[in-house]
Amino acid sequence: MKTIGNIFFYWLIISAFSFYAVDVFANDAEKSTSFHDFVVEDIFGDPFDLSQLEGKKVMVVNTASKCGLTPQYEELESLYREYGGENFTIIGFPANNFMNQEPGTNEEIVAFCQENYGVTFSMMSKVSVKGSDIAPVYEWLTSEALNGKMDVRISWNFQKFLIDEKGQLHDVLSPRESPRSEQVLSWLSGNAE
Repeated sequence: MKTIGNIFFYWLIISAFSFYAVDVFANDAEKSTSFHDFVVEDIFGDPFDLSQLEGKKVMVVNTASKCGLTPQYEELESLYREYGGENFTIIGFPANNFMNQEPGTNEEIVAFCQENYGVTFSMMSKVSVKGSDIAPVYEWLTSEALNGKMDVRISWNFQKFLIDEKGQLHDVLSPRESPRSEQVLSWLSGNAE
């Protein structure tokens, strides 16, 4: 009887510690989540593992084809052609969250971007960047509880998120701010704080 009681007692202690350890490690995992932990879908429907961007600075932009800010595609492409490569890239996420300004299919978006702006930087499949159907990567980008940096309200198309080489949120730029602003160029050259 005493042996069964001891076994039961040890089982209770081990079980309690296991639940505690799982909870502690789960919380650590939430704290260490980075941009690189996500797999998204590119505009052609293929998986795009963001971990492949480790070591690069990344500008993430929610785009739209029928917006007053759509000409920023030209500036984004210019920035990408000048700075893109081993140390920097741009990722566009088409989104139809603002006044139905991105109504097209992924195929229509690709054609529009290539025909009108010669876009060569990576474009992802259309997502939602706010609301109840927000894409997980945008949930991370906009929630301080997840990104560890700040809460962000997506105010319009072409909001820009700057991600550092370790996959951490560095800063957010307003939709109207040029992709080639002094702040961006300073960040790319390593002079930003």
